[in-house]
Amino acid sequence: MRSLPLFSLVFVFFTVNLVGCAVPVCCGKPESKPQIKKLDINITAVGDIMLGTNFPDDRLAPDDGVHLLKAITPILNSADITFGNLEGVLLEGGEAAKKCKNSTSCYVFRSPPHYAKYLKDAGFDILSLANNHARDFGEEGRTASMQALDTAGLLHTGRVGDVARWKVKGLSVSFIAYAPFGGSHDLLDIPLAVKQIKALVKNSDLVLVSIHAGAEGKDVAHIPFKNEMFYGEDRGDVVKFSHAVIDAGADLVIGHGPHVPRALELYKKRLIAYSLGNFLTYQGIRITGNNGVAPILTLTLSADGRFKQGRIVSARQYRPKGTLLDKNNKAAKIIQELTLADFPNTLLNFSKKGVITPVVLPASKPSLNNLKTTLAQ
Repeated sequence: MRSLPLFSLVFVFFTVNLVGCAVPVCCGKPESKPQIKKLDINITAVGDIMLGTNFPDDRLAPDDGVHLLKAITPILNSADITFGNLEGVLLEGGEAAKKCKNSTSCYVFRSPPHYAKYLKDAGFDILSLANNHARDFGEEGRTASMQALDTAGLLHTGRVGDVARWKVKGLSVSFIAYAPFGGSHDLLDIPLAVKQIKALVKNSDLVLVSIHAGAEGKDVAHIPFKNEMFYGEDRGDVVKFSHAVIDAGADLVIGHGPHVPRALELYKKRLIAYSLGNFLTYQGIRITGNNGVAPILTLTLSADGRFKQGRIVSARQYRPKGTLLDKNNKAAKIIQELTLADFPNTLLNFSKKGVITPVVLPASKPSLNNLKTTLAQ
């Protein structure tokens, strides 16, 4: 469902220009074919979500967490596709796969299955289950999460073979999530990921990718441009992976995992968000400093996947209130600063209000090479 071969396009271009209107008068105007209107796709994406855990002890929010998403629901509900990364599992009971020596610092998360409905009601369409907490209760826990999301009418991706496919405004969309953890689509095997993306491209108008990757902590905001390690685990090379899947035909990469925001990059007219940090993590995950910053990335893609415009809506976590909008626009400022530092040559403009647009380069002198380049896009 991609563009025609270059030779065919060049042939059509020169044929039309040479022949012009050489149509016999007796035949009148040639019958026009119906045109398919190409619609833009609006996407909203956020980072890590964990609405509260009842393991190893009860740390759920007052009123069962109903209020946690209310302030930002209008934003989440306004997009054609709204995405987030679901940390932990949606499960009743079960045996934890991870053992905690100290319950006060136990990073094992289990939320009630009916919390999936809160995510649906807030506007989410699809959640990633490719992360280091998706199997806190083993693969059985991830299965339970998938079932809870199915029941709520939410899409999911993450486990090997689990790719979300659906129609949006008449366009076929495929969404696949990667992580460097067992049982997930493997972020560390780039050649395999490239094959998977190429296969999806053949039957999709848009291919969207999520990555849970990179080191964690308050000091990992800048991208190191190499494989990142965290407590002896290889967390991948986020730039190498993202560029490879876009080269293979992906149209968008949304990152999370470091628990802090990271830079944006425009690569081959496709947007990469290297980390959207924490969005709503009620208890169990630190939200002081930049760990509490909760950027909401809204963006518009053309029907062929090109980034057209976007905005970083700044929000912040407050306990026990949940995620609230931030009038100081801190998230937008942080991501702009990181982008200019890590990717100074990327073709993105930032406004003071967090609006993001591609840089428009001056038109070059027309030539046959320019024509070929344009037709190939």
